[in-house]
Formats: sequence, C-alpha cells, structure tokens
Amino acid sequence: MIKELTEKRNDLVTEAEKMLETAKMETREISEDELKRYDEIKAEIAKIDASLKMEAEVRELGMKPVKEEKKVEKELETREVMSGLEVRMDEVAEFANLIRRTDPSNLTKEDSSDVIPTTIGRWIIRKVYDVSPILQRSYRSNVKGNLALPFYSTEDDHITVGYQTEFVDMVSHVGKFETVTLGGFLCGALVKVSKSLLNNSDLDLVSFVVDQMGLDIARFIEGELIHGTASAVDGLSTLDNTVETAGVGIITADDVIELHDSIKDIYQNNAIFVMSPKTRTALRLLKDEMGRYMLQDDISLPFGRSLLGKPVYVSDNMPEIDNVDGAPVIYYGDFGGLATKFSENINITVLREVFAIQHALGICAYFEFDAKVIDEQKLAGLTVKSE
Repeated sequence: MIKELTEKRNDLVTEAEKMLETAKMETREISEDELKRYDEIKAEIAKIDASLKMEAEVRELGMKPVKEEKKVEKELETREVMSGLEVRMDEVAEFANLIRRTDPSNLTKEDSSDVIPTTIGRWIIRKVYDVSPILQRSYRSNVKGNLALPFYSTEDDHITVGYQTEFVDMVSHVGKFETVTLGGFLCGALVKVSKSLLNNSDLDLVSFVVDQMGLDIARFIEGELIHGTASAVDGLSTLDNTVETAGVGIITADDVIELHDSIKDIYQNNAIFVMSPKTRTALRLLKDEMGRYMLQDDISLPFGRSLLGKPVYVSDNMPEIDNVDGAPVIYYGDFGGLATKFSENINITVLREVFAIQHALGICAYFEFDAKVIDEQKLAGLTVKSE
C-alpha cells in the first residue's frame, strides 16, 4: 500500500510542477482551471500523507519487541527507497529487523575478539562531501522504457513576421520539432556487512549503512550529471553554451558577468551558480571596479552568500580552476534545462546466503537512470583558458 500511495503522491507533485512550468514557459499567470486543479492536488496529497502517517504508526505498534521469539516465515528481500533518495524511518526499522535475522549460535566471544573492539562508540565519523541540488532542480521523470521529449528548434528557420501586400501569396517560414530521447542505464552498489558488528547492540550499523549508501548514490548521480560517461549518461557534458575566460588560468569579475548574461532574462528567476569549494573561495576574493567583493552577504540565500544576486552552491564533483580537460569549472542557469529519468526506483536488497561462508551479509542497491540537456538556453558553463 505504501508503494502505491507514494507513487500516486509523486505523480500529483509532478503534475503540479508541470502545470507551473507550463505557465512559466508561456509567460502567463496561472489560469482559474489550473488553480482549481492545484487545490484538488493539495487536498489529495493531504489525504495520502495522512494515510502514510497512519500506516507508519500502525507498523511501529506492530514492531514493538515481544518476550517470546517467533519464527518469521515471510522473508522480505527487497525494500524500495521512494521519493528520490529519502529513507522512511519505519522502513529502516523493518530493514534492521531483516538483516539481524541470523543464527549466531556458532559465534563465540573468542572468534569475534579480533573483529569487534572492546567498546564501540555510538557515533560514526565519516567524510562529508558537498553535493549541489542539480538533481532536485532538473526536469525529473519516473517512467518505464524510453522517454522522448520534444523541443522546438529555430536554428535553421523560424516563423517570419513582416509586411504583406494584398493579393500576394504569403511564404511559409517555420521552425521544426525535434526530440531528445532518454533511455536507462543500470547502476548498482554492494556493501558487505560483518555479522559480528550487526550483533553488537552499541552500534546502529543498519541505519548508517542505508544512509551512507544513499549519500554515495547521490554523489555518484550528481557526478554523472556533471561529467557524463562515454556510451552512457550524457548529463551536462554535451552542453555547447559555454563562455571562456579572457585570461589564462584565472577567473575575473568580467568573466563571471559574461557567464551570468549568457542566460536570457526570462530564465534568470530560478538560476543558480554551481562550482567547487576552491572555486568559490577564489571568487570570494574577487572585487568589482568599486573595490566591493563580488560575493555578497545575503541571509535569505543558502549559506548566506550571493553572486550577482543569485545563490551559490558548491559540489566536490565540480572540476577545479586548474583542470586541463577544458570542462566547465562553473555552471550557471536554470537546471530545469537538464532532464533526468529514472526507469527504476532505488531498490535495496539483502543478500543473506551469498556471503554466509564469510560470516557477512550483503546489501546491494540497484537503480536505472539517464540524463540529457533538453534546453541549452537555460544553462551555461564557464571554461578556463589554458594557453
């Protein structure tokens, strides 16, 4: 039931987003019919949220520990992570019960003394990576099979408007429709977990593994959106709308202004900057002709900084200024010009028997996605001149 309700909720959100995007594309206000439908969508989502909350509460009541051990006959092998990379806490609890369902009868303290230290802290320190909201701001679709997105091209010809003479035939001039097709590329990740560590009650290893897998998947997807891979996901690697710096190996204030102005004003409302942490530091040192720093304080924006009035996000996946492959070191624009399609939700599966002889459990994740630029007018990249 959770899966069906969540899918229905995602469809409603997508419908509302498309309704708003259509109005923006047509540069008009929301119509009365659209407002009426939007109110209906909000009401339906509220009912679904209430149902999901009730389902979670009932599950929580059913998962309270009992004194008498009971054999669980129904094996749950697959859990789906819905709504992107978010993990529901009730599903994490059920996931924990699943992978702890093992036979420790052959495990002794002596056997595990070299695996489990005397005391395991309740906190796990991990390396943190910066991930920007490129995926969240892209044009997202969850469909099976290939997805063809039409766009109107005016490169070869366009609708011509001009003066006309009576009784003289008009000449037809029009653009043409083309399509961008998104397929699906299967990706996966595997983690082996020690059963000895799972049996240690001081460490909530299940939540950590699931959460870490989600973060690493998010980092991988963003890296593919930025760099792409030959014969696989294109991402932003095919973007032709780029600006090159005037100087060699440096970025100036004029370069940033030129990048900003390479996007049409109609697409500036939702535009953001994306760059590496080191590039942001370099830009923080830039000053305009009046001696003012380009990066200004703005508590209303993420991280309290703005560049030419726009939010600045950082990502460890972005190239540095001294990169030699000519890839953009800064992206700017409305990332709705990038389309992402997920053919398969992220599925997390527990492998119980495969690694049994290693006294371990396997946790694997699969997902299928693709990404391509569908509107180059919305996006631009800044490359650094190498020589």
